[in-house]
Amino acid sequence: MSRLEFLESKIVSMEDAKRLIAMWHLKSDKVVFTNGCFDILHKGHVTYLAKAAELGKRLIVAINTDKSVKQQGKGDDRPINSEEARAIVLAALGFVDLVVFFDDQTPQRLIEFLVPDVLVKGADYDPNETDSHSKKYIVGSEIVLKNGGEVVAIQLVEGFSTTSILNKLKK
Repeated sequence: MSRLEFLESKIVSMEDAKRLIAMWHLKSDKVVFTNGCFDILHKGHVTYLAKAAELGKRLIVAINTDKSVKQQGKGDDRPINSEEARAIVLAALGFVDLVVFFDDQTPQRLIEFLVPDVLVKGADYDPNETDSHSKKYIVGSEIVLKNGGEVVAIQLVEGFSTTSILNKLKK
């Protein structure tokens, strides 16, 4: 298998992810899940993902499809990179085990389907928030907690965001 084929093999369907998680659980591997657009990968993303990976044995990164990004209202020019381009860049990170797409506005259905052991978001979210209408609420937290998992917020790297990078480019 070539190195590119290896990276491509990390980009899987929901069903394949579910099957792999079942195999990992047989080996008592702790599965960590996070999600986002990851449009222009930067130091903030890499630091966040590395810290997420440290919370378990396997890291799954779910990324919004192009359609899902557009539904978020981030701007007509977003995403900058296609879902395939974003997925292959994430798959190139050694600590990312799987990349899975989700087409909805939130990863709720995917989290309910995969039931990871650890659900991770940035510290702009609050693991203790229970009001699903709050901007600090972590989607999918209730299913992870109900199944004995944990929900963790990771401190973000100050000064790094895709929006700030785009604003710099526009100047």
